[in-house]
Amino acid sequence: MKTTVISTLAALAMLAAPAVTPAQAQEPLRIIIEDGVIEPIPLAIPVFIAETPGAEQAAAEITRVVAANLVGTGLFREISPDAFISRITSFDSPIQYADWKAINAQGLVVGAVSVGGDGRLNVKFRLYDVFSDAPLGEGLQFGGTSQSWRRMAHKVSDAVYSRITGEGGYFDSRVVFVAESGPKDARQKQIAIMDQDGANVQYLTDAASIVLAPRFSPNGSQILYTSYETGRPSIYLLDIGSGQRRQIVADAESMTFSPRLSPDGRQVVFSMSQGGNTDLWLQDLGGGAPVRLTNAPSIETAPAFSPDGSRIVFESDRSGTQQLYIMSAGGGEPTRISFGAGRYGTPVWSPRGDYIAFTNQNQGRFHIGVMRVDGSEERLLTASFLDEGPTWAPNGRVIMFQRETAGAAGVVGLYSVDISGRNLRAIQTPTGGSDPSWGPLLP
Repeated sequence: MKTTVISTLAALAMLAAPAVTPAQAQEPLRIIIEDGVIEPIPLAIPVFIAETPGAEQAAAEITRVVAANLVGTGLFREISPDAFISRITSFDSPIQYADWKAINAQGLVVGAVSVGGDGRLNVKFRLYDVFSDAPLGEGLQFGGTSQSWRRMAHKVSDAVYSRITGEGGYFDSRVVFVAESGPKDARQKQIAIMDQDGANVQYLTDAASIVLAPRFSPNGSQILYTSYETGRPSIYLLDIGSGQRRQIVADAESMTFSPRLSPDGRQVVFSMSQGGNTDLWLQDLGGGAPVRLTNAPSIETAPAFSPDGSRIVFESDRSGTQQLYIMSAGGGEPTRISFGAGRYGTPVWSPRGDYIAFTNQNQGRFHIGVMRVDGSEERLLTASFLDEGPTWAPNGRVIMFQRETAGAAGVVGLYSVDISGRNLRAIQTPTGGSDPSWGPLLP
C-alpha cells in the first residue's frame, strides 16, 4: 500500500486560501480540514546567528519578535529550544531534517544578523518545510538602521506567515488609537500611534481636549480625527511626519464627526449635524463645498468606503432601529444589509472587499461580527459587556477592536481576533486604548 504524507505547512496554506493558485502553492497536494479547526503548527525558531561582533543583542531581539508575531496569530506553536537536537551554528549549515522531525517540527526558521561598518543591520532568513526536506521558497534579506531592527523582525515575520498561509502579511504595520488615562468619569484622551503589536507608542496630540475616532489615510501618512477643542466636534487632518494639521469643514454652526478617507485619499465622507438632523456628507480635500449624500429625518453616521471607492456602508436608524446600509459613493437610495437580532453599528469594509465588520448590541451584550457585503453569512466573533469599533488588518484576516469592562472602575483596552472568531488576545499598551484604526503595510 502506498501512503501519501501531506505537509502540514501545505495544509494550512490550503485552509487560509481555499483557491490557491499553482504559483502560490508550494506543493500540489490538497487537504480538507473540517469545521476550520487547526492545531497550531510546531515551528522551530533557533536564535538567529550573529555573523559579526556586536550583532548578538539584535539577533536575539529579532528572533523573539519573530516568534512572538507568529505565535500570536494562534496558527503556530514555538518549540522550546531545550528540545532541539541539532544546533544551528551557521546560516549555510546543512539542515539535519531527521533531527527536526524527531521533535515534531513542521517548519524551521533559520536567520542571521550582521552589523556593517556604518552600523547598519543586515538580516537574512530561510524557511524550511521539514516534512518535505526542502526550503519553502527562496531566502530573503533585509537591511536598515540599527534603530529599525523591530521593523526588520516584522518583515521576516510577514514573509514566513505569507509563505505558510498563502495570505498577505500584516506585522509590518501600525495602528492609530485613542490612548485613555484617568478615572472612567474623567478620562484624558490623546491620539497615539504604535506598531501593530503594541510597541513603539508615540503620542500625536495632547490631552487638552477630547479626541475621537482617529482614522488612517490609505497610504498611512495622515490621520483624520474628531476633536472637541472648539467646544463642538470638528474634523481635522493631521500629517504624521510634519505634525501639521488642518480643519476639514470650517462651519461654526455645525457638528462634524465620524470621518473616513476615500481609497484614493482625495475625499472625506463624514457625518454632519445641522438643525437637529445628522446626515452623511462628502468633502473634496482639494477644496469646494461639501456635498450632501443623505437627506432623511434619521441619524446617518459611521460611514466607510468599499476598497474600490464605489460604495459606502454606514449605520442609520431610518428603519426605527440602528442598522447597516450600503449606497453608492455618490449618494442615492441605500440598501439595508443587517437583519439579525439587536442593533448594528460602526461598519467597516474589509480591505479584501469580501466582508464587512460591525458592532452588534443585543440583550445587554456587545459583539464584534462580520457579514458578507450582501448581509449573508453573518457571524458574531466576540461577546462582552462592551466590544465595539472594529478595524481590519491590511490582509483582511484579523480584526482589532476596543473592549471596556463594567463598573465605575471599568477599563478600556484593545483586543484582536481573527475572522473565524479564534485567537482572541489583548494588545498590551501603556494606558487604556480605544477607537483603533489599522494602517496599511509600511513601505
